[in-house]
Amino acid sequence: MKGSLIKSQRLMLALGSLALGASLMAMPVPRNQENQQTAPDNTKKNKDQTSPTADQQKTNPSDRAITQKIRKAVHDDTSLSTYAHNIKIITQYGKVTLRGPVRSEDEKNNLQAKAATVAGEANVTNKLEIAPSK
Repeated sequence: MKGSLIKSQRLMLALGSLALGASLMAMPVPRNQENQQTAPDNTKKNKDQTSPTADQQKTNPSDRAITQKIRKAVHDDTSLSTYAHNIKIITQYGKVTLRGPVRSEDEKNNLQAKAATVAGEANVTNKLEIAPSK
């Protein structure tokens, strides 16, 4: 009798699990979640850029050092947004170009100042764009 009781409990557990699974699969998906995929940020902008672009960063030691120093200054500033931390810094023959979205005019100016401290004011081109929160 004890063996048949255990078998019936296992059967009930299996049937309950099967019924729960079937009911979850039958639930309708909310309309706003159907085929919803987050669009990549800046994809179109990245395709339509004028020179210089990130792949044109020079690999000579002095240009790499300039980029590295600016990147470190940006990374160390915890007051900046994630957008600002991810800007592109392109150095070619000592000339620095800053590209990408930032959250405010203050961030744009802050990044410009960091680059100018390393490369000199006349050697920095600021192509940063303000992309406010959505």
